[in-house]
Amino acid sequence: MIEQEIMSLIIPPIPPFDEKAAEAAQARQASLTKPLGSLGKLERLAVRLAGMTGKVRPRFEKKAHIIMAADHGIAEEGVSAYPQEVTPQMVLNFLSGGAAVNIFARMAKAALTVVDIGVAYDFGGVEGLLDRKIAMGTQNMLHGPAMNREQAEQSIQIGMDVANDLIDSGAQLLGIGEVGIGNTTPSATIIAMLSGKPVAEVTSRGTGLDDPGLAHKIKVIEAVIERHKDDCGDPIAMLANVGGFELGGMAGVVLAAASRRVPVVVDGYIAGAAALIAIGLAPEAQKYLIASHESAEPGAEICTQLLGLEALFDLNFRLGEGTGSVLAFQLVEAAARIQDEMATFDEAGVDEKL
Repeated sequence: MIEQEIMSLIIPPIPPFDEKAAEAAQARQASLTKPLGSLGKLERLAVRLAGMTGKVRPRFEKKAHIIMAADHGIAEEGVSAYPQEVTPQMVLNFLSGGAAVNIFARMAKAALTVVDIGVAYDFGGVEGLLDRKIAMGTQNMLHGPAMNREQAEQSIQIGMDVANDLIDSGAQLLGIGEVGIGNTTPSATIIAMLSGKPVAEVTSRGTGLDDPGLAHKIKVIEAVIERHKDDCGDPIAMLANVGGFELGGMAGVVLAAASRRVPVVVDGYIAGAAALIAIGLAPEAQKYLIASHESAEPGAEICTQLLGLEALFDLNFRLGEGTGSVLAFQLVEAAARIQDEMATFDEAGVDEKL
């Protein structure tokens, strides 16, 4: 049971999905110059966007993507093929515009915000990086909690603050992504605990583990779950015991955006685990989520099912960063513009079917 003071302290009220706007959007879809349903997922998305925003013909001219960066103590257990030094190196790559997510963001004309919420590196005030560091990475969750409850709450609050600042600056659509060596391990742990599935079914090779490395990672996660299975009675406790700072940050983005009727595009497996934490705290936030893609990671489909969402595409992505989210921005905009700009049968002088 979630503690009431925690709810009142950090969780904003989430407005209900606007069913009337969604119904009006569905009616408009039926009047547009195409067979109803012929644009598939885009039509369903257009209706959902109306319900999220409360606008039958929403527009998303200002888009923003947030990358939460943090390190993990569990990396000490050899659960990643890459060393922890790669996390700050990738942060610097984002800031210089050289990563895949930067390219997709430029294509989508989306602003990119990179947040150091817990990287085990001193960036020394590098330009362009939003410094919200809680600690130099989490603790090793194999031997104790990844963080304390105060830090878990702080990570969520940071995400909420970042999202609110972007929305205050005009952002109408947000995306969430991450970077952090070892972060598929807490994500798999959370998904396994919430789904009840065997660890092997939800655990990936991450950055490229070989067969022995994957088998070791599965054993580590099983041991983590055994240690913490009785200590994760609410989402904050789960985040504190087996999560990561970037997961809490992304969960906070979801909560703040949902409270302000701003849709959030969720990247794959890791962002999905963060979204599960968010809807554990505020189930109504689920209505404001868009699943960008079905990640190639084992367990991704299970995560999407737990979220109750339908992924827009499947390109076998497993990069992270929010690459799927930012690429999906253009699909979200396409759905909205079809709803807004496409002619009706009457406007175009086209006969409807008999």
